[in-house]
Amino acid sequence: MKFAVIQFPGSNCDFDLLWAIRDVMGAEAEFVWHDEASLAGFDGVLIPGGFSYGDYLRCGAIASFANIMPEIIRLANEGKLVFGTCNGFQILVEAGLLPGGLIRNEKLKFVSKWQSLRVNNQTKFTSEFAENEGISLPIAHGEGHYIADEATLAELRANHQIAFTYDGENPNGSAEAIAGITNKAGNVLGMMPHPERAVEDLLGGSDGKKLFASILKNFLEVQA
Repeated sequence: MKFAVIQFPGSNCDFDLLWAIRDVMGAEAEFVWHDEASLAGFDGVLIPGGFSYGDYLRCGAIASFANIMPEIIRLANEGKLVFGTCNGFQILVEAGLLPGGLIRNEKLKFVSKWQSLRVNNQTKFTSEFAENEGISLPIAHGEGHYIADEATLAELRANHQIAFTYDGENPNGSAEAIAGITNKAGNVLGMMPHPERAVEDLLGGSDGKKLFASILKNFLEVQA
């Protein structure tokens, strides 16, 4: 499986994502600059965190119009796996690949810490976790407050699209403590926590490694 790690002006977790999927998990991956117009030959897309275009408008809003986005949307529509963390989640929402929106944290402060989460393992991105497993991943964001209307929230619940929820404390005020969601088809995931920063115990924890293992397992099952 060959991954494209998309780089935008202001991305700062791109090397973390590349290292996690390529050097830790052993998959093939390379950077793709946001101004490129093709993702031919790639089997999956990873969109990193950071501050694309400086977050001077809504986070991810400008990036959602980048040249590479039609190709990301094409791959998503073809059923390929597309993953976005933090600013990547914001970009996926702004591009219409995920429902809802992300706004300023409830207390209007940037939060940066390790956060307890609960996992729904009934997704393509979480199948290697145990059912309702409790994990810990880093978060670092100022606009991670997930919002959606009641109909959208009901649909997310009904379709088991809520992949991650904050456990105990809700650090940003997200509706229903949502930390990550998939699209209805299940092949696009956006989440505010950073699994790529938690793939080795040396980093403070390795719970994030199971997400990347789930991605690779899903790809192998599809190919089989």
